[in-house]
Amino acid sequence: MSRRLTIPFSIALLVLALGLLTACSDGGQAPEPAPEPQATPEPPMPPPAPAGPDRAGLQGRASALFGTLPAEAGSQANPVTDAKIELGRILYYDPRLSKNQDVSCNSCHQLDNFGVDSEPTSPGHKGQLGGRNSPTVYNAAFHVSQFWDGRAADVEEQAKGPVLNPIEMAMPSEEAVLVVLNSVPGYPPLFAAAFPGEEDPVSYDNMARAIGAFERRLVTPSRFDAFIGGEADALTGQELEGLEAFVTLGCIQCHMGPAIGGGSYQKLGRNVPYPSEDKGREEATGNEADRYFFKVPSLRNVAETGPYFHDGSVATLDEAIRLMGKHQLGVELDAKQVLVLTAFLESLTGEPDEAYVAMPELPESGEDTPAPDPS
Repeated sequence: MSRRLTIPFSIALLVLALGLLTACSDGGQAPEPAPEPQATPEPPMPPPAPAGPDRAGLQGRASALFGTLPAEAGSQANPVTDAKIELGRILYYDPRLSKNQDVSCNSCHQLDNFGVDSEPTSPGHKGQLGGRNSPTVYNAAFHVSQFWDGRAADVEEQAKGPVLNPIEMAMPSEEAVLVVLNSVPGYPPLFAAAFPGEEDPVSYDNMARAIGAFERRLVTPSRFDAFIGGEADALTGQELEGLEAFVTLGCIQCHMGPAIGGGSYQKLGRNVPYPSEDKGREEATGNEADRYFFKVPSLRNVAETGPYFHDGSVATLDEAIRLMGKHQLGVELDAKQVLVLTAFLESLTGEPDEAYVAMPELPESGEDTPAPDPS
């Protein structure tokens, strides 16, 4: 019995000795309790994201600045009728109004190409090049005048010019045009329907009135118009940034109204001189004060109507924006500003009415219709 008690007692002594030895190795102090785990600090809250453009506010400002785009540029002097439109559409496409019967209104103002020919300057009779870029005919009837120098009061007066211009369609006289119109059997009835009650409806003025009536409905509403009309999501965030920049930078000093331009004359190089041999409006008025003044172009469909400026010397829209910032506003636009302004201007691209602008069937020539004259 004493042997069975000896072994456990010895083990107990050994355990006690080991405990005392451990206490001595720790300086005789009892071990400290393990520290409680510290709570992980929460990361700081990120700063709030900058607010995007105020859609509702921009809608209101845009509506006040640009207004609603009408479906038609009406004229009391030349009321639009279906019969005038039918005749005007045919005349617009008819190359027999040119000396060599190879140039029509649509040659330079192509209705399936946003109203332009995409050339710096347009070829006319015998391939001669005009001195200025051919602007788009879409929405042009809303402008204060026609041509870069404003020498024509409206689209009716403008329609008369190219037909007799020796570089463009090169017809020798109004009388020569009437000879052609009267020689085509289908034209007299169309003129009579468009201008009822007139003793001699086939006239040079009525030719221009019919073309003008057709052009007064060449209107291209876009997503921007939907935005103004109440569709807040019609424009992307980037396009809204561009609209905001367009307003705050001062582009609206020149580009206002339903056509977003076309309502005034401005000096090219108003803040920083722009190199140009073209004297602009001075050539039409003879007034030296009009030197380098041009009619402000519309920006509708501008993303599709390059090259740009009166001479077609600027190939891309972003370069045109940069140059306008420098020369007109006196501002060196940075890359972000050019990016968002380009996005906004692209939102101005509309959709032409394909049925309205489709090429019609032209009436056949008569036995007495003059032959083409390439001279």
